[in-house]
Amino acid sequence: MFTCSAYNDSHQVQLNDDCPPDQYFIQEDSGEVRNNPKRSCQFNRTMLGDCSGLEDRFYGYSKAQPCILIKLNRVIGMLPGKDGQSPYVTCGAKKEDREKTGPLAYFPVNATFNLMYYPYYGKKAQVNYTQPLVAVKFLNASLNTDINMECKVTSNTLLAGSERDKFAGRVSFKLRIDGQEAQ
Repeated sequence: MFTCSAYNDSHQVQLNDDCPPDQYFIQEDSGEVRNNPKRSCQFNRTMLGDCSGLEDRFYGYSKAQPCILIKLNRVIGMLPGKDGQSPYVTCGAKKEDREKTGPLAYFPVNATFNLMYYPYYGKKAQVNYTQPLVAVKFLNASLNTDINMECKVTSNTLLAGSERDKFAGRVSFKLRIDGQEAQ
């Protein structure tokens, strides 16, 4: 569940660490001694830019420029990334709808789930963990029409067309922005 206040910068600064980016935040246990509670890295709401809900509490919907928030499932111990590259999101319309999409903006601007948020140790061990998000903003999508979209996460832990789940690492949805065309 998305709770905006948990993502507020003031909340994050108070409870979580300002971690160095682009490296895993591994917190080892020492033999029988558990390193609990484990610390978490800050994911500040302001990182979501135009899609943070701070400047526009309607997340672009009232301006026909909606923001969609994407998250990865929490998997305990997962180390995503490829050769030190953070998992990243790309979105696009299905072939028949490509001309309807218009430009997209991603937040954070590099559309990544930074490595510093991994591994996840579980709700009991990592009580202040705030799930990282990537926001996609539709800047000029066609109005009054259905647009079939798909967003994919590229990562070494999500193998395309996996036997177990052929939809792993992607989400498909239909976008429709109702409104009046500009004259």
